[in-house]
Amino acid sequence: MKKTNILHFEFLVIGSGIAGLNFALEASKFGKVAIVTKKELMESNSNYAQGGIAAVLDKKDSFKKHLEDTLKAGCYLNDKNAVEIMVKEAPKQIKKLIKLGVAFNQLNNKLILTKEGGHSERRIANAKDTTGREIERALIFQVRHNKNIKTFESHLAIDLIVQNQICYGAIVLDKEKNTVDIFYSKAIILATGGSAQVYSRNCNPKIATGDGVAMAARAGAKIQDMEFIQFHPTALNIPGKPTFLISETVRGEGGILKNNKGVAFMNKYHELKDLAPRDIVSRAIFEEMKKNKIYLDLRHKGTEYIKNRFPYLYNELWWFGILMDKDLIPIAPAAHYTCGGVHTNSYGETNIKGLYAFGEVAHTGVHGANRLASNSLLECLVFGSRAVSSATRFVKNLSSIIYHLPTKNSKLKINKTVNPKIKAIKINLQTLMWKNVGIIRETKKLTEALKKLNNYHKNINKILKKGLNKEIIELQNLCQVAILITKAALARKKSIGAHYLLK
Repeated sequence: MKKTNILHFEFLVIGSGIAGLNFALEASKFGKVAIVTKKELMESNSNYAQGGIAAVLDKKDSFKKHLEDTLKAGCYLNDKNAVEIMVKEAPKQIKKLIKLGVAFNQLNNKLILTKEGGHSERRIANAKDTTGREIERALIFQVRHNKNIKTFESHLAIDLIVQNQICYGAIVLDKEKNTVDIFYSKAIILATGGSAQVYSRNCNPKIATGDGVAMAARAGAKIQDMEFIQFHPTALNIPGKPTFLISETVRGEGGILKNNKGVAFMNKYHELKDLAPRDIVSRAIFEEMKKNKIYLDLRHKGTEYIKNRFPYLYNELWWFGILMDKDLIPIAPAAHYTCGGVHTNSYGETNIKGLYAFGEVAHTGVHGANRLASNSLLECLVFGSRAVSSATRFVKNLSSIIYHLPTKNSKLKINKTVNPKIKAIKINLQTLMWKNVGIIRETKKLTEALKKLNNYHKNINKILKKGLNKEIIELQNLCQVAILITKAALARKKSIGAHYLLK
């Protein structure tokens, strides 16, 4: 095996979505920052976020309304204090992004706000239908020009280095050089995003394999509310084609869900019809799909409006043979967002000293049993910024790092040959989770799933003994997260929010 590299930083950020980039920029004023990301900086869940960021930015709106909408969507299982913090700090975050160069939609120097499901007012700041990508672009530009930030692309974190409930760094696989590197740091930040690749039908990028949650769980961090997996109601549903996300904003701007006879049906399920919370809409579509194919219709808004408001969606759907202004869009739900995760307080602190988490990997308590649309990017920014104050204090008070912490993982071998069993286990695991731990659940099927997942876990451990590579590390993480989701679903005996138990 090639020589192990040992690197030292004040702050180690694992993940390069909006959560990690925002933290890195602010923390760089206080020390050297490393950003470790398993692909390119731009590849993240944030980059795929079409909708926008929720914030009270209009005189008709209020913090009280945003708070209540968030609590209602989360079935009041939210941490009210965390929600209040997020809602009140939201406008400041929008102003900061504008200052950084984010080009939100504006008219006469005033933000053009849109509305999404579950919101009582128009409060979504957006950059047409590529908001996440635009924010990432602006943040990455700043990161690339910051001398205190060093980025490590194609680096996959394997495990955290933890001893006596203190985190000292991470063991990382350099995928290009096939080396295992040790990153020592005074503050370690998990900003690894979500876990939706656990499911066969999902609208996340391939990298969303739950790495942060799995690593944190192995290290002894508290994991909470993993049963609350949000299924996005409207993802493209064409056999053999990608599960492409159709933004919540399409319904926010007047899109209507219809069956194959062209009849709208959401009035049967909720008073808000097509703008009901996502869990309700997903289950309604799931029910209707037993009889018909389901479509999203925006044709009545006209060609000029659709092309101007949704240029990215219009272009992407064109490649699939669908014209948004002339055709119905075939859709079905897909796994989208993990409401639970690594439990933190309102400053991103976990139960392990020196370890912080925020963004989709974290459980701040903001989302409760179901996330309100466009609160996710906001949560990344608010709690990432708050974590900076805590992490910098911790770094300042920490006199030194134990650089030679003994760890058996630092001498793990690399296996360049990908075991064919890995792909088979992954497909079986994803299919099992979709069928047994999906939108509608049953105790018997959950129990069956957990038994099979434990068997997968044993087989994965056998493969791991032969050496490391990207595929086996990600499969290990997927399986661990799948087990956490299934156990949490079994533990919650009553239906609420995104956890719907049939019997």
